[in-house]
Amino acid sequence: MDYGIDISHHNQVDDWQAVRGNNITFASAKLTEGETFVDDRAGAHVAGARGAGVVTGGYHFARPGAIEPQVGHFAWWLGQHGLKEPGNMWPMLDMEDPDIADPNAFIPEFIRQLRAATGVPGVLVYANLNWFQNVVDPDLWAGEDVLLWIARYNGDPGNPGWEHPRLALHQHTSAGSVPGIPGEVDRNATVGAWTRAAFTT
Repeated sequence: MDYGIDISHHNQVDDWQAVRGNNITFASAKLTEGETFVDDRAGAHVAGARGAGVVTGGYHFARPGAIEPQVGHFAWWLGQHGLKEPGNMWPMLDMEDPDIADPNAFIPEFIRQLRAATGVPGVLVYANLNWFQNVVDPDLWAGEDVLLWIARYNGDPGNPGWEHPRLALHQHTSAGSVPGIPGEVDRNATVGAWTRAAFTT
């Protein structure tokens, strides 16, 4: 099992070497949201994680509306942070906004456009247990080079209590403790036979 974190401007990281020393081997940093929002801590997060030997990726928080400008926004910032190159974690699409009219249409179109814009085939799709049970149907779009990332805060890393052949990551707490990070942080673990290598370019 591999362990990681996801972080945004809500998280301060004081010592990435200490984070890596806690067996954190991957980190996904929020880069963008919607068409214009940019996370002002993304650059420091990506550089710090990479400098400590933590495999690093970026994520986009999806909002309702046009897909193309959101993809362009996200892809540009992935490029700015060097996250389209080999050795990085796959980009992640964060699906949480209940106002997205048809998530099962939004997700595959976002993935199609993101691949075209970045040249990176692999994409992670993040949602919570309720979404995977009641809102989205991964069987419609989670084919090759798409892996699922579930949020279920049951405190049992890697065992979210929901199964899918493409489910690779479990965000098991939003109140995790990691040396080098003051305050609480989202902690994640790989699921089943999946390893970090599966979602590294």
